[in-house]
Amino acid sequence: MARFKVLLAFLVILLVSLAPGGPGPEAAARRVLVLPAVGSINPGLAEFILDGIRTAEKEQAEALVIKLDTPGGLDSSMREIAQAIINAKVPVIVYVSPRGARAASAGLLITEAAPVAAMAPGTNIGAAHPVSVGMGKTDKVMGEKVVNDMVAYGRALATERGRNADWVEKGIRKSASITATEALRLKVVDVLADDLEDLLQKVNGRKVMVAGKPVVLHTAGATVRDIPEGLRTRILKHIADPNIAFILMMIGLAGLYFELAHPGVVLPGVVGALCLLLAFFAFQTLPINFIGILLILLSFILFILEFKVTSYGLLSLGGVISLLLGSMMLFRQGEMGIGISWSVLIPTVIVVSVFFITVAALVFRMHFRRSMSGAQGMVGEKGVAYTSLAPEGQVFVHGEYWQAFSDESIAPGEPIEVEKVIDLKLKVRKAINT
Repeated sequence: MARFKVLLAFLVILLVSLAPGGPGPEAAARRVLVLPAVGSINPGLAEFILDGIRTAEKEQAEALVIKLDTPGGLDSSMREIAQAIINAKVPVIVYVSPRGARAASAGLLITEAAPVAAMAPGTNIGAAHPVSVGMGKTDKVMGEKVVNDMVAYGRALATERGRNADWVEKGIRKSASITATEALRLKVVDVLADDLEDLLQKVNGRKVMVAGKPVVLHTAGATVRDIPEGLRTRILKHIADPNIAFILMMIGLAGLYFELAHPGVVLPGVVGALCLLLAFFAFQTLPINFIGILLILLSFILFILEFKVTSYGLLSLGGVISLLLGSMMLFRQGEMGIGISWSVLIPTVIVVSVFFITVAALVFRMHFRRSMSGAQGMVGEKGVAYTSLAPEGQVFVHGEYWQAFSDESIAPGEPIEVEKVIDLKLKVRKAINT
């Protein structure tokens, strides 16, 4: 009888351990990856998020949480991120966090693309009206096309996820923005969570569509692992900022210009070449207007010609105008929130223009200034005859005594002027008093 009781107890313990709610090896293996998406939506951030999705798929993570805090960014990068989220093979949770964060402009559409959209208290979402990238204004027809296209995309995303498509349209057309509490009440997002732990508890057991298939989230008690930004991502995110790319280009041109004006200095040329390469690397990920690039290069050429051709400042004026126009046209219009800030453009153009003009002026003076030393520097100088010149004698020029000769007779003490230098002898004539 005692043996039967022991056996029965053993079977009970075994069944409890194998029960669905027990901490089996499958539960212990569950993990949630967390990816910080902070800053403007640009190709660098897009690449980071896409890599994070691929990592989550490879590790078969229970979910990928994207902690979003963005003012908006490129339409092309936003669509790339949204498409990757929609087609991801793991559940993606976009969580606007921490408190004080926002999902503005392109951030709204990225949030709506996720199977689970969540916000932390004290955050806001919206203000997604497209803005032009260039310094000029988009024409009315083109502006309507861009807005209508964005509205259709936003409504499609919200409808796909069962959210409030009407408010999403309002957020795009009227740049409406709401708090996290209002977003939850209006069904713009699904969850309001204080922190990551609270979020994983609240979404646990939720059924979502992942790659067209229903999936139940099991996030409670899962292991959480952060996906840190790599060095490449950090560099690409920063230089993909149009303001940074523009400044890098200006520094690069200034460095090469200084090297061409003063050959052999080396350092400015090396720094300039590196900055230009970084700028062009950033430009390949941004909506560049090649007319703007050509105008900036034209200004560079005009500034170089300034110290080759005597234009009395006309070439420099043309260079400044070309540089300003090229900077204003550098980015194509039609993208969301991407362009050079006026507070960056104007000071940069002024500083670079002053630098180019100053260097050109120094080179011009160096080329045309008469040498103040050596034989050629003596031509045209004035002095006095120390002895009589009939035809040879000595003169006093530049604080020194020189052997001299003249085609005319010159008495001691008479003023003289140097005509030429021949074998360290000065040919002089009587100076004409003016």
